[in-house]
Amino acid sequence: MNAIRNPQGLTNLEGHTDFDITWPWNRPGGLRAGATAVLRVKDEAPSLPFVLPPLLRATDHVIVVDNGSTDGTPEVAAETAAKAGLADKLTQASYPFEVARAGAEHLGQHELSVHSLSYFYNWCFSLVQTRYSWKWDGDMVLTTEGEVSLADLTWQIGGVQSIIRVPRHGLYLDSDSHGYLDLGLRNAEEWGYPVGPDFVFTKAFEWEIRSTPEQCRSIGLPQGLCVELKYLDGDEFAHWTDPESFATSWRNRRKRREWAVFHALKEGQLPPGVHEITAPEGVHIVDHVTQTWLPRAPRPLEVG
Repeated sequence: MNAIRNPQGLTNLEGHTDFDITWPWNRPGGLRAGATAVLRVKDEAPSLPFVLPPLLRATDHVIVVDNGSTDGTPEVAAETAAKAGLADKLTQASYPFEVARAGAEHLGQHELSVHSLSYFYNWCFSLVQTRYSWKWDGDMVLTTEGEVSLADLTWQIGGVQSIIRVPRHGLYLDSDSHGYLDLGLRNAEEWGYPVGPDFVFTKAFEWEIRSTPEQCRSIGLPQGLCVELKYLDGDEFAHWTDPESFATSWRNRRKRREWAVFHALKEGQLPPGVHEITAPEGVHIVDHVTQTWLPRAPRPLEVG
């Protein structure tokens, strides 16, 4: 039995009692119907104006947990939700501890340390008050189709023991009007989970993993519903210990692809499966790809 299999909650090794974990299903009143998206963010201010509006519309609630941002991420989150008229659907929290990067740093942390990825994720998801949850990133933007699909699932899936796999496609940005969409890798990760004792985070080899009962149903969404923003002038791999960590298993196939595409584009090369896209004048490239280019692309979408 591993450390996270405690029916009441978790106590961290460092003694930070304010960050001990009480499982949400043990709280008075239990869980309500609906679905909550949980974002763990650090310096995602440029992305959140694109990420939050469709996600707030598609889900019952969104929780943004900031982990040491220096670019005003919490303020941007609040402003974006208010501008969308959905401030009542946003909750913000702060996790003040440095969290181990995926790879060797992660392996070196006990899973009950506040610096552990699995402890961090369990703390974040302990804030959820609904029966279903979405594990979301601060750079993942729903397309028009994606927003509708997630909204439909949100009211249908709440009490069902099902996991949802969401494909996402890297959108590499080099300006407000120009970018590169990677459709060269067929990839769908598990992002939607019920909230309960069978679905908690534990330590895995490269990063955290969410436990899943054997009989749980897995549902895959179609390609073309979500893009992941990547900035060619940024450090897209800062949350990994080093590039050697990408080669440790099949689970890192997507990360190896991202490394190859990122550096090829930086060198002026266009890898197979990557589409160069220019937005019309006055339209941001992210809006163009998520609201026009991808929704209008022929179906089934050619990916991989």
